[in-house]
Amino acid sequence: MATPPPRDAAAVEDYVATLDERTAADSRTLMDLMHAISGHDPRLENVATISYDNYHYKYESGREGDAAALCFYPRQGKLTIYLLDGTARHTDLLAQLGKHTTSRVCVYLTRLDDIDLGVLEPVLRDSYTYLKEHDGRMHRAVE
Repeated sequence: MATPPPRDAAAVEDYVATLDERTAADSRTLMDLMHAISGHDPRLENVATISYDNYHYKYESGREGDAAALCFYPRQGKLTIYLLDGTARHTDLLAQLGKHTTSRVCVYLTRLDDIDLGVLEPVLRDSYTYLKEHDGRMHRAVE
């Protein structure tokens, strides 16, 4: 059986180094922000999701597991920020964010220059706090 690749902060830096200059710089800004909010070091999840801390969820169906409390997925020229408590909880602030689109749990950006980081920070902080407060009792995000 093959040894899984490292998923620690060094693996995160190795991945970020493969990105174009702007996306790498934006990634480092998001990494600093998420570290400041969570107090945790980054991990690399799946192929290239950069995550901080965990929370436990349990659905009414009985399905349960652990997921990242704060995370984003950078790729060439694009950033996806995951709000696992759902974007609907943050509608008012997201309306002030700047150029972005959303889905049920994702905020899609082209670059950080298109948004107001002063709006993003409280969205991320509120999402993280909510997930941690509902740890073990978290439900599926609503539309």
